[in-house]
Amino acid sequence: MHLFADWLLGTIILVLLGALVVVKGVATGTVLDKPVGNFLVQFVNTFNLFFLLVVNPLAALLLLSSRLATVDPIRMSIVEPWAGIVVNLAGLVLYVAGFVLMGWALITLGNNYQIGGTPPRSQDTMVVAGPYVLIRHPMYASALSISLGLACLTESWGLACVFFVYLVLILLLIPLEERRLHTAYGEQFAGYQHKVRKLIPFVY
Repeated sequence: MHLFADWLLGTIILVLLGALVVVKGVATGTVLDKPVGNFLVQFVNTFNLFFLLVVNPLAALLLLSSRLATVDPIRMSIVEPWAGIVVNLAGLVLYVAGFVLMGWALITLGNNYQIGGTPPRSQDTMVVAGPYVLIRHPMYASALSISLGLACLTESWGLACVFFVYLVLILLLIPLEERRLHTAYGEQFAGYQHKVRKLIPFVY
């Protein structure tokens, strides 16, 4: 690591994960979700749970025990100290921002929360408040931010590959989810879809 001590990064990861679990439980009434739906929906949501509840805690424990470098054989070779500082700082910003965005989205959704890709229930209302004013899929954007942030913090090409897998899966799932939202909410969703960007405010 160029900027942060391993023990500090491990502690940050565990604190953010713990806070997210509490926020999700309080905001939605559930902590763990059983993946349901077609193969794509189940695969993406299983991948998401594995990343958040296995990969992140494992990375934290390896950092706390100073063993990440021995377990991860494909670390980024950053020679220039300034480049390492930039990568680490960008990683920290992305990682923390991802958790903040995910928590904000969960609080905004409340009882409307469902795992990604599932059709809205009859009692659900279309949510266009909070982070949904800025992007249509803040939960997916936050997962991407967390995964890219972790790759930069740990300087791991392996975790960078996880980010790219995440990106492909999410880009495959979004059209399915949006078709279901359009079926449920019709012109209301079509108008929202036209005005608000998908994953990055004002960009994409």
